[in-house]
Amino acid sequence: MNLKELSHLLGISQTTVSRALNGYPEVSEATRARVIAAAQAHNYSPNTRAQGLATGHSRCIGHVISVNDSGEMVNPIFGDFMAGAGETYAAHGYDMMMTRVGAQDESDTYRNLQARGAVDGLVVHAPRNSDARLPLLTEIGLPFVVHGRSTGTDLDYSWLDVNNRRAFQDAARYLVSLGHSRIGLINGQETLDFAIRRREGYVSALAEAGLSVDPTLMVSGEMTEKYGFASASAMLDLPNPPSAFLVSSIICAVGVRRALDARDLKQGSDVSIVTFDDCLSYFANGSETPVFTAMQSSVRAAGAALAQMLIDRINTPDAPHTQTLWEADFVIGPSTGPYKSPHTKD
Repeated sequence: MNLKELSHLLGISQTTVSRALNGYPEVSEATRARVIAAAQAHNYSPNTRAQGLATGHSRCIGHVISVNDSGEMVNPIFGDFMAGAGETYAAHGYDMMMTRVGAQDESDTYRNLQARGAVDGLVVHAPRNSDARLPLLTEIGLPFVVHGRSTGTDLDYSWLDVNNRRAFQDAARYLVSLGHSRIGLINGQETLDFAIRRREGYVSALAEAGLSVDPTLMVSGEMTEKYGFASASAMLDLPNPPSAFLVSSIICAVGVRRALDARDLKQGSDVSIVTFDDCLSYFANGSETPVFTAMQSSVRAAGAALAQMLIDRINTPDAPHTQTLWEADFVIGPSTGPYKSPHTKD
């Protein structure tokens, strides 16, 4: 089925059908839903190359990953984010393009994408402190949105983020309320903004409880199971080990639990674990009952929402920037319990 036939079937002009499928804001949501449903029912797919020639738009969204963040591309968190974003792109007739570049080539890559008209907009991943990409993209006029925020950047830009500082502050407070005073922080890479905010939340909670910050109980790194295992193992082997862990990813938390198992320690009884949970499709925190006490926020939902934010920005580039801060949900599982002195017998 072509555009003309779909238009005839719906009794709507070809222009309205095209605008509905392409996300133009002047089309009512009722009409858009009707057009999308008919297009899906009849397997209609617009020719994005032809659309690009006609409109001057590529109908493509770019995702540029620096070699410094290359581990992100094989991370399940990134995969879930892209799945959510891809669903939104497909609903609006957009393709996606992923490009991996060297750290020294990033600015040239963005300028080249803009000059060639290769993408209509970009999603900025893994924002850093005072991220130089944001003023560059603003300067060259390429629409963009940021998954996260950049501390130290004064520019006005569109972003969607989780309140990482509050999430880790609340989680640390919860562990303190259980009597824990030696709490290990197994954080993400602290060159990245989200990890900086998570450390701030952890430190703030300890300070308000009158607890000192012990550098031997804080690490940062790439959030893998191996990293969680190695970090927890090193802390558990200290003369005065932690009685609880605050972990930046459920993937790392599995490594922490492996470190406990290797020492015949029981999570929730001997040592407590609280983790951040991105609600991964293929790495769920249990089913009806959570495995870990966790701060939860769906990264797949974030991908879908941020993709819509970018499409809206492409369609109305002069609109005010959208800035959305999500609060994480806190769920209690069997991985946490009251502090138990190592001299206490069961």
